Amino acid sequence: MRAKDALGHHGERVAADYLEDRGIRVIDSNWRCASGEIDLVALDGDELVIVEVKTRSSRRYGDPLEALTRAKLARLRTLAVLWAREHQRVIGPLRIDAVGIILDRHAEPSVDHLKGVA
Repeated sequence: MRAKDALGHHGERVAADYLEDRGIRVIDSNWRCASGEIDLVALDGDELVIVEVKTRSSRRYGDPLEALTRAKLARLRTLAVLWAREHQRVIGPLRIDAVGIILDRHAEPSVDHLKGVA
């Protein structure tokens, strides 16, 4: 596995633990289809939450959440529908969240969770 991929997977695990600690239940991760990928799928009460995780080893090149684009956020809505269809779920309330992770090996992970970004 490439170092960049390993960093991303580690960040997704940190994000999942962070969400679970706050009562948001992660029900799927790294779901892929021909149209793209969803990092995490979770439930916050009865609300389906699609979570985009951005991980960096430092802020040297900016904050991880600065890498989110409008196009990516729009694609996540489409992916949410495709995920729900594949898992035979009816989409009620839907929220798109973003989690930025800094994994500096000399410090505890830094987590920035933005709810309802799209």
